[in-house]
Amino acid sequence: MNQSRTPSLPERCISLVRPWLFPFAVVCLYGLCSLLAPEKARRAILFSSSMFRQLALPLCLAIVLMIALNKYLSPTLATRFLGTGTGLKGLLLSSLAGMLSMGPIYAWYPLFKTLKENGASNLIIANFIGSRSIKPALFPVLLAYFGWHFTVIFVFLNLVGALGTAHIVHWTCPDSTSHLADNQAARKDSAP
Repeated sequence: MNQSRTPSLPERCISLVRPWLFPFAVVCLYGLCSLLAPEKARRAILFSSSMFRQLALPLCLAIVLMIALNKYLSPTLATRFLGTGTGLKGLLLSSLAGMLSMGPIYAWYPLFKTLKENGASNLIIANFIGSRSIKPALFPVLLAYFGWHFTVIFVFLNLVGALGTAHIVHWTCPDSTSHLADNQAARKDSAP
């Protein structure tokens, strides 16, 4: 039986204090620096507060975008639009899905396997993986630091690179969804 255990009072206290350890350590370091080198500490505090003011709005926008994307993009939805016979539409959607996908890449591997079993080509899957380097949720921060010109060129070249890599993978690695079906049939035959 799997019974959930109620955390003890010390465990609950530790879990409440843990997120505040880093901010507390930073405040202590600033305090120590203020005692040892007050002028340098004052400049460091002014610089940090200036940077915080510059990044507050872009970071808040990035967090809101990430929450929205995590809520509305699911592996099931991606499978429906990237499966068998999607053509150019599938390629464009794989770029978009790759850009919008969140979380670690290994969490998406089961989706890629399902797509492959449903007839998705290596082109679609490689394009999805390559497009993950572009994160729209981070555009506000990218814009705040580098401006529109840099951001547009950077994103465009990343998309071209993802498409180029996907085409090379497609040309050099044959699409063989049949080998997956053969492997599954062989496993079923060898099962007792």
